[in-house]
Amino acid sequence: KETKNLVVVSPIDGSPASRAGVQPKDVITAIDGKSTKGMSTEDAVKLIRGQAGTSVTLTLQRKGQSLQVPLTRERIELHAVDHQINTSPDGVKVGYIRLRQFNATATKDMRLAVKDLEEKGAQGYVLDLRSNPGGLLMASVEIARQWLNEGTIVSTKTRDGIQDVKRANGRALTAKPLVVLVNEGSASASEILSGALQDNQRAVLVGQKTFGKGLVQSVRGLSDGSGMTVTIAKYLTPSGRDIHKHGIDPDVQAKMSELEAQKLKLEDLGTKKDSQYRVAENTLVKRLRSASGPSQAFKPGSANLPAALGSSAKP
Repeated sequence: KETKNLVVVSPIDGSPASRAGVQPKDVITAIDGKSTKGMSTEDAVKLIRGQAGTSVTLTLQRKGQSLQVPLTRERIELHAVDHQINTSPDGVKVGYIRLRQFNATATKDMRLAVKDLEEKGAQGYVLDLRSNPGGLLMASVEIARQWLNEGTIVSTKTRDGIQDVKRANGRALTAKPLVVLVNEGSASASEILSGALQDNQRAVLVGQKTFGKGLVQSVRGLSDGSGMTVTIAKYLTPSGRDIHKHGIDPDVQAKMSELEAQKLKLEDLGTKKDSQYRVAENTLVKRLRSASGPSQAFKPGSANLPAALGSSAKP
């Protein structure tokens, strides 16, 4: 907004842009040779989108270098959640969940993933929000409620003060230790979720500082049929932190080099080949060990499975 540049928040996993190596915070300076100076996001989208199988070339500015990135357009199918059981070197069962974006199915998909991993004996969880550009606000709130039993999730602040506060509702699906992976491509709803889990001391954040996108915008219709996007409020984490521009700082820094990011395949995320995941897994194992004393013994039956199943039965 300040620079009038078109800045990439994050390429969608598995998309042509992701496979071509487009990275968060790349600046799109031209589309098929046409300068984007003064161009709106909507106009840029019209130029970038097109028939599947056709090509478009983006000119990117990255750390002072200009890059030409050819893309072949294709239909992009969005799957919100991937999950699997990983086993650490010392035998700990880690439930790994990758949330790609906060779309209309994300809440249901997350509930099913947690339920499945609980049944498979997960002792703790790594929730991967890296390069998740955000999405629906209520999806982030509902997913936060799946991990939090109590506490504030997010508040909305206008010029007149705090207007709305979203809170947990006592229906967390599990109380097992949680580590959240974030990076500079984690934005908006990802920052709401990670900020809520961090401020409520529900999770340890591992990775890199998040993008810093926390504005509430409304589209206002004009008399000629056009519309105008107006910023009406901003999001604050439970402790009152302003997400916008500042982002969320992780508890444990774990940086991935550009070379590793380029070499890492999509299927390698959440595996031993993924250096940031290894740090997250080690952090989780340490949390499990620290909680295994007699006064804080973990109770495997603490998961709120009726909530996971969507049942009206009380635990």
